[in-house]
Amino acid sequence: MSSEKQRIVVFGSIVQDLVSYTDRFPRPGESVRGNVFKSGSGGKGANQAVAAARLGANVALIGMVGEDMFGDTNIKDLTQNGVDTSCVGKTNKTHTATATITVNKEAENSIVVTLGANLELSPEVADANSSTISNSKMVMCQGEIDEKGNRRAFEIARKHGVTTFLNPAPGDAKMDKTILDLVDVICTNENEAEFITGIPQNNVDDAKKAARAMVEMGPQHAIITLGAKGVLLASKGKDDIEHISVDKVEAIDTTGAGDCFCGTLAAHLVAGHSMTSSIRSAANIAALSVTRHGTQSSYWKLDEVREKYPKFLP
Repeated sequence: MSSEKQRIVVFGSIVQDLVSYTDRFPRPGESVRGNVFKSGSGGKGANQAVAAARLGANVALIGMVGEDMFGDTNIKDLTQNGVDTSCVGKTNKTHTATATITVNKEAENSIVVTLGANLELSPEVADANSSTISNSKMVMCQGEIDEKGNRRAFEIARKHGVTTFLNPAPGDAKMDKTILDLVDVICTNENEAEFITGIPQNNVDDAKKAARAMVEMGPQHAIITLGAKGVLLASKGKDDIEHISVDKVEAIDTTGAGDCFCGTLAAHLVAGHSMTSSIRSAANIAALSVTRHGTQSSYWKLDEVREKYPKFLP
C-alpha cells in the first residue's frame, strides 16, 4: 500500500500511558502495593495508527503533543512503528496528554485520562491538513479529542469521497449524534452502543438491536465488539446481523485491545478485504494483544502473525 490513495489517516489522540499492575484496584482512600510499573506511548488515535502500521498499512497521524519529554517520546515511538508523524503538531499552551492506568490480576483496567494537547486538535487543524485527509483512502476518528475537530475532518473526507471510520471511545452520553450522518463505519463496544442508541445492553439480542439502530442513524456499517462473545455487524441493505466469533485466549492485560481491533480492521479494509473477513481477523489479532503487557507494545506485527497464526489473517 504505497500510494497516498491507499493511506489511512488517523485524526486522533496521543497519550503517554503510565501503567501500574497490582492484584486488585484500591478502594477510595486506600493505597495498594503495585507489582510492576511501565510507561509507554498510547492514546486511542496513536494506538489505532500503530496497530494498522504494524500490519503493513500506510498510516499518517494528525495529532497534537506538548513541548515536553512525553511529546518527543511519543513522536519517536510512532515513527519507529512506521507511522508518518509529519502532521503531528506541538503546542506550548498545555502538556502532552497522560493516562494513569491500573491493571488488576484479572487483566481488567481502570484509567484516568488527562487530555492536554489533544484538546488543541481543532477544526482549524483539520483544515490545515485538508490535503492529507482528502488524498487518503480512510479517515479514522475517536472520542478523545475536540468533537468539532472530528466533525471537520469527516466533512473534508466526505467531500473528497474518503471512507470515514468512527470509534466513539471513550463513550460519552452527551455525544453529538448528528456526526453519524458523516460516518461510513462506526465501531463501538456495548457501553458506547448504549450511550448512542439509548438501548440498555444486557445481552447479545440487545446488542443486535443497538447495531441495527446505529445503521439507521447514518453509517453504512455498525460494529459492536462484545469481548469474548465476539463481534456483531449490521449493514445497510441487509436484514441479517452477523455474529462473528473469536478464539478464546488467556488475557493478562486488556489495555488497548479495542484500539488494536479498530486499527487492524482499518488495515484490512483499505487492503480490499471483505468486511466480514476483516472483522474476524481483527477480533483474533486484538485477542492476541491481550496476551501481552502494554498497549502499543502488545500489538503483533504482520510477520509475527504470519509465522504463528496465519489462520488469523483474512
